[in-house]
Amino acid sequence: MDAASPTLRQRARPPLPEELAAIPWWPLLKPEEQAEIAPQLHVAVAEPGERLCRVGKAATYWFGVLDGLLKMSNDEATGMPPITFAGLPPGGWFGEGTLLKREAYRYNIQALRRSVVAGLPLEQFEALLGRSIAFNRYVLDQLNERLGQFIAARETDRSTDPDLRVARNLAALFHPQLYPGVGSLLRITQQELAYLVGLSRQRVNLALQHLQEANAIRVEYGGVRVLDLEALREFRGKS
Repeated sequence: MDAASPTLRQRARPPLPEELAAIPWWPLLKPEEQAEIAPQLHVAVAEPGERLCRVGKAATYWFGVLDGLLKMSNDEATGMPPITFAGLPPGGWFGEGTLLKREAYRYNIQALRRSVVAGLPLEQFEALLGRSIAFNRYVLDQLNERLGQFIAARETDRSTDPDLRVARNLAALFHPQLYPGVGSLLRITQQELAYLVGLSRQRVNLALQHLQEANAIRVEYGGVRVLDLEALREFRGKS
């Protein structure tokens, strides 16, 4: 974006009622907690390529994706090969571990397409942790599920089977607890999926054909529909 353009924080606005309803942890709060937290939540539109988090910057917000698609990646400025750690589709909230440890970010978060994102300031995040058992449980479950996802991603990275890599990455994006806003249809292009998986668009297209032949997914206009999530998770390719 133009250096003179307003920052994401400067463009932030209060959430709309339907946006609050789309936040998975919102119904877990008591009415008085919702009344206190709602004015502190900020919503903004991140343009393609815009970063929400940068390596080395202090973590001051807990972020969530209301619409669109983000990616979590390493810092290419180190000279290391670019690595995408995770895709972040609708319903996903991230960065709680960094906030809990009060660390600087060790990863970049960047919008792959025009995305609507929400942010809860660190102070309110810690306040909810201090008094809401339901919110604590939600964050604990998030950490547990994300740990399992990263362990699985480590195993996937060692695979040389492109079909398996695409299957595992897609399955991660359909995780019902981490990304409840996705449902059964993920709005994603083959090029965006290629960025996340680290393969060419042509090879991703071939892998999607194989997954469709296995009745695990169906490629639709503008996205991918999961037909059998367990089959997608357990897909072993044709080797």
